[in-house]
Amino acid sequence: MTRLPDGFAVQVDRRVKKLGSGSALLGGSPTRLLRLAPAAQSMLDDGRLQVRDAASADLARALLDATVAHPRPAGGPSYRDVTVVIPVRDNAAGVQRLVMALRGLRVIVVDDGSAEPLTHSVFDGALCEIEILRHPTSRGPSAARNTGLAWSHTEFVAFLDADVLPRRGWMEALLGHFCDPTVALVAPRIVALHADDGVVSRYEAVRSALDLGEREAPVVPYGPVSYVPSAAIVCRRSEVVDIGGFDEGLRAGEDVDLCWRLLESGSRLRYEPVALVAHEHRTDLRQWLARRSFYGGSAAPLAQRHPDNIAPVVIPLFSLLAWASLATGSAAGALAGTVFAGMYARKVSKTVGSTGVTAPDAAALAARGLGYGAVQLSTAACRHYWPAAVAGAVVSKRCRRAVAAAAVIDAVHGWTTRRRLLDEGGKPIGPVGYMALKRLDDLAYGAGLWAGVIRQRTVAPLRPDIKR
Repeated sequence: MTRLPDGFAVQVDRRVKKLGSGSALLGGSPTRLLRLAPAAQSMLDDGRLQVRDAASADLARALLDATVAHPRPAGGPSYRDVTVVIPVRDNAAGVQRLVMALRGLRVIVVDDGSAEPLTHSVFDGALCEIEILRHPTSRGPSAARNTGLAWSHTEFVAFLDADVLPRRGWMEALLGHFCDPTVALVAPRIVALHADDGVVSRYEAVRSALDLGEREAPVVPYGPVSYVPSAAIVCRRSEVVDIGGFDEGLRAGEDVDLCWRLLESGSRLRYEPVALVAHEHRTDLRQWLARRSFYGGSAAPLAQRHPDNIAPVVIPLFSLLAWASLATGSAAGALAGTVFAGMYARKVSKTVGSTGVTAPDAAALAARGLGYGAVQLSTAACRHYWPAAVAGAVVSKRCRRAVAAAAVIDAVHGWTTRRRLLDEGGKPIGPVGYMALKRLDDLAYGAGLWAGVIRQRTVAPLRPDIKR
């Protein structure tokens, strides 16, 4: 039974544009045009819809799947239906701090071959039911999570890493989403556990690889949230068991792989930033760069398993041609870029023309699309393709200008959109410090990516997805 229950509500995202007096909705991720029948229009009250019967349930599901609306569930399962699984290796202080905060929950701690085995004495005074399992030798975090999954018998399992600390109300905010019977996994927003004056710490506060931002979203490839990190997630146990749990063969990216396999099985996943879990970020520069490179190394194995989900750039052909022409820095390139931009705008106008959208609004949509294309290309040039970009800049003055422009666009866009994510009490990082750390971040990630490409003998994670 996958029907949404009565009382479940959805709210149209505030960034979705209403066209033709409500006859169509434009938005979501990727951006799409959703035409509404008159009956569907009458069900939406100021963008909100509550499920009362089969018709409203079908419309609510369509709005959710089109990513133009977000769920507003009424209630949810109990925390008594949840087992918390904590994989840990050589971090007794971290796991003790975490377990002490998990009051009233059933907890399975999986000691993955720690040099000094964990004992129950570490958790004296904890107000939860604790079971300790041990791997004699380390088998990796995926294997530790799978061991805990096999030993849990509740309907839901929460996976928490030993270096996190949930904030009040996190579990309740996540469990509500399981009112939707198709939801298999929900993740909180991960913020910094400690705020200090170090430049890496200040950068992590706004650009952590674990912090996916302040906006709720479905988890879908190429969306604002394309995966969620396994540092903190709650899962429907049966769905994770059915797909075989975490892939123990992956050194990195096992959480991305789990998300995408769940999506491929037909499940739905949600990101809920109202729920907060704090994480002890790496702030030592060398360790931080090594971790970024480690993350980059996961791209090639993931591309081999999920070739349709990992393109560094997803861009319409005319947008690509427009920016590629302008990047030549020549008069002919400027002319060609203007022509291609016009062709892109014409295609957008034709797509939305039947909904009654005005010409100025269509032009604004086209401009926004072109702007997003510029950001994508700039980010990819500085992150995924930087070895090729540097090589081109060495031999070509025009290429140097294009790469410099890409670096500025990427840094300015990142700084203006991410600085608001700074947690309360944190010291802000300035634009110069942000730009310097962003370049180091990209260099480390890209180096790991290219090392993985060479190691796996595949160019799949470098292949763009060009929409015609």
